[in-house]
Amino acid sequence: MDREIHSLIEPGGTVVLADGRFPQAELARRYLFKAKRVICCDGAVGKLQECQLVPSVIIGDMDSISRELKHKYADRIVEISEQETNDLTKAINWAADNDTQELVLLGAAGKRIDHTIGNASLLAEHCGLMSLMMVTDEGFLVPVTETTTFSSRPGQQISVFSLNNDTRYTSRGLKYPLDNTQLSSWWSGSLNEAVSDSFTLELDSGTTLVYLDMPDNEAIAE
Repeated sequence: MDREIHSLIEPGGTVVLADGRFPQAELARRYLFKAKRVICCDGAVGKLQECQLVPSVIIGDMDSISRELKHKYADRIVEISEQETNDLTKAINWAADNDTQELVLLGAAGKRIDHTIGNASLLAEHCGLMSLMMVTDEGFLVPVTETTTFSSRPGQQISVFSLNNDTRYTSRGLKYPLDNTQLSSWWSGSLNEAVSDSFTLELDSGTTLVYLDMPDNEAIAE
């Protein structure tokens, strides 16, 4: 069995703020307000300033930032004009090139479902570069490539999204156990539930996205 990795990433590190729904849940906002470094996609700069937060770096093609803010933050702009990748991809790549070991994606969901799905796919695409996690107002999305143990709470909603039909899964601590199970489609591993304060997912190959819902006491901030 592969070594066990304990997730999730704790607040207080590096975050990327994309231009989706701005974090509203208390825990999601905690990741933003406690971050030591905020890598901001250009379209999200205005929302960040409204919270009286200052970006560490602004990345993108600069087509979504006002002239005023572009001038104000001229010393921390990384303009990448190519259109082969989106701004979130550019931000993740910049973080990897600048020795980031753990990265939390915020504002990567909530406006358009196609953007949300595309951004979720970046977790799987880039998880070999660093530890990655997407935090939304509803929960956490984490890519895993080997046996991983997660902290949880009894009753917490869990979904396992297999990106490879050949991958076999075994679980401990889930209401509906997986026992050397192949998940033939994305929905096959969804709508499960944690039964204790941790659960472990074993997999033999490939990359998997694991979703954990937000704790009930993490209210939406006004």
